Amino acid sequence: MMSKAVRIDRYGGPEELKIVEVEVGEPGPGEIRIRHKAVGLNFIDTYQRSGLYPLALPLQLGMEAAGVVEAVGEGVTHLKVGDRAAYASQPPGAYCELRVMPAKCVCKLPDAISFETGAAMMLKGLTAQYLLRKTLPVEGLQPGDFIVFHAAAGGVGLIACQWAKALGLQLIGTAGSEAKCKLALAHGAAHAINYSTENFAARVKEITGGKGVKVVYDSVGKDTFEGSIDCLRPFGLLAVFGNGSGPVPPINMGTLASKGSLYVTRPTLFTHITTREATQAMADDLFSVVLSGAVKIPIDQRYPLVDTQQAHRDLEARKTTGCTVLTL
Repeated sequence: MMSKAVRIDRYGGPEELKIVEVEVGEPGPGEIRIRHKAVGLNFIDTYQRSGLYPLALPLQLGMEAAGVVEAVGEGVTHLKVGDRAAYASQPPGAYCELRVMPAKCVCKLPDAISFETGAAMMLKGLTAQYLLRKTLPVEGLQPGDFIVFHAAAGGVGLIACQWAKALGLQLIGTAGSEAKCKLALAHGAAHAINYSTENFAARVKEITGGKGVKVVYDSVGKDTFEGSIDCLRPFGLLAVFGNGSGPVPPINMGTLASKGSLYVTRPTLFTHITTREATQAMADDLFSVVLSGAVKIPIDQRYPLVDTQQAHRDLEARKTTGCTVLTL
């Protein structure tokens, strides 16, 4: 059977995204075939398109989606034909109507969560989950602790603002405009800093009475790295989980010593979801906070699959807030 899909034949800008027809066959052992109802858009998609994260070409993009299981391969027991399902998963390929893919990272989607919400929340929600629940400073996090979260009005950021509040944490969000700062505050951030007009590191020290924070979660990368280090208290952790402004420069290890025995990590979601059991446990945690109402998934932009080029342009121009989905 045939499916519309978005593919690149070479690395480059949004103009390289082409709509093509691809043939989709039967699932093999450990695989499923899923018909998508909505597809999530993420910054990692732009890194793969540009070649910052190089993958074999031609490349069908997309890391998350939700839909209905159409066929199940041998050995797959946690899903059946007709199940509503959602995933964030390697390999890429979600920008399409229909695909065959590994089943281990695909989770049953609770009936109370819509396909659009499922598509919008898996990669970003599971990222927020592993950051706030697993990527922790050596001293741990307790209710009342301050944390810094860059790009707080983005897809991951708005989920993290809400989840951090539910955990009793005081999230200091940064964003590039007053409107985005207001959005972060509306979603549960305790403080918001416009890093285009303020020195965010100085402001963080002011908010924390000169102490700094135990952890900074940074998806911006190059432009915020030095300031992020300056936000940390002794034994603090900098978790760089993205490169929105470009890759972080090489680290002088002596700086980590002189600023207080600091820790730096470069975590990825895909290290955390290598097994079905780990993926399901993280998804259950995410589904729980969404179903409780503590975390709402803000879908602020929708584009038809055929308008994927424009969706990428808007994402890279920082014109989007919250989550973005491609509709089918």
